[in-house]
Amino acid sequence: MTTDPAGSGAAAPIAQGKPRKAALAAWIGSALEYYDFFIYGTAAALVFSKIFFPSSSPATGTLLALATFGVGYLARPVGAFVLGHVGDRFGRKKVLVFTLVLMGISTFLVGCLPTYDQVGVLAPVLLVVLRLMQGFSVAGEQAGANSMTLEHAPPNRRAYYTSFTLNGTQAGQIIATAIFLPIAALPEEQLLSWGWRVPFWLSIIVAAVGLIIRRTLEETPAFEQEVATNRVAKLPLAALFRTHKVDVLRVVVAAVIASVSTIFTVHALSYAVNTIGLERSPMLWVGVLANVAAVITIPLWGRLSDRIGRKPVFIGGSLGCAVLMFAYLGSIAVGDYVLIFLVGILMFGVVHSATSGVWPSFYGEMFSTRVRLSGMAIGTQIGFAIAGFAPTIATAIAGTGEDSWLGVSIFIAVLCLINVAAVATGRETYKVPTEDLGVKPGRISSEPAAASA
Repeated sequence: MTTDPAGSGAAAPIAQGKPRKAALAAWIGSALEYYDFFIYGTAAALVFSKIFFPSSSPATGTLLALATFGVGYLARPVGAFVLGHVGDRFGRKKVLVFTLVLMGISTFLVGCLPTYDQVGVLAPVLLVVLRLMQGFSVAGEQAGANSMTLEHAPPNRRAYYTSFTLNGTQAGQIIATAIFLPIAALPEEQLLSWGWRVPFWLSIIVAAVGLIIRRTLEETPAFEQEVATNRVAKLPLAALFRTHKVDVLRVVVAAVIASVSTIFTVHALSYAVNTIGLERSPMLWVGVLANVAAVITIPLWGRLSDRIGRKPVFIGGSLGCAVLMFAYLGSIAVGDYVLIFLVGILMFGVVHSATSGVWPSFYGEMFSTRVRLSGMAIGTQIGFAIAGFAPTIATAIAGTGEDSWLGVSIFIAVLCLINVAAVATGRETYKVPTEDLGVKPGRISSEPAAASA
């Protein structure tokens, strides 16, 4: 049990938060932020190979375009270290406002870039720079929103309320994909000249709306208590790696489950359109409908994990994804649209949502308040960096043959099993009081304020 810094042994109760307001703010912010992030992935799969890498062969151009999508994940660990420190040292709200502004600016500028035909190699260089800015921003977004919501939520409903962060992420993907539906239907010349830019330009509106919403956020009761009792770590990263090294590593390994999302969103779309020759619009609709299903199922999985535990729901979702990826990519290979829609919605919209509904609480509950944002940000963003390059690795593994889907499916199944091992060895936390989160079994209290790093 966490005790007061004076060492009296009395429990330090956490004041009642405002879970609904925090969940709504997290949902809206995540939806707006991930709209920006995923329009890049869609554009990378459909058009970037032609406007930024036209001198390459079609296969090489696709590989390079997908690599720029993965490059954004390289900046995530850097952003996690920086923004994790800021969030645990100065508060969650500052991080959430900053990340939204940076994402909005960098995404808008992508839409203003000149093409390779206009300025040569400078065009893809600028594209990579802006992608790195996007990745840096996202590094603090989910960890900040998850920490904010978890610390406002009642103890017996933490997974339900934190699930709205990922619910917003799926909504952002819906908006991003839906915006590209009419764009993708444009004639090729218009799509490659100005059409692809429109979704990026719209991000300036996204940033303005999101900024208004997030400026109204209140700091969490848990963090305010840390401030009031002089328990805020001066060097959160030092405190994190002194007390939670194993937890950070566990989150890194578990977070590779995000590879299912990047393969579904980017690689499968590119494979279907560029290799198999399927129509763009139906494949984009698969993503829209799967994400609609996810918006519905994510909070339901979160609520279930509040009743039966984080681990059973998380592990079940991971194993289901390992199996269904074979069915999904196989259905694309044979060009069966009905099967593509059914399996795609089942895998991503229902089964993968079990992991999305649980990990915001499961990861956050591994850490104490004083290092929670740092722990979540660093752990998830390193794991997500691996997942970000999954489409590039998958494309390299697959080659150009129509039956190349099998190797990619095996690759994802292995990553899902790695996730299962990490989750299975973690501590079950759904019944742990909020003030005791991050306290190792057998320890009476967290570190006193005088020992703060």
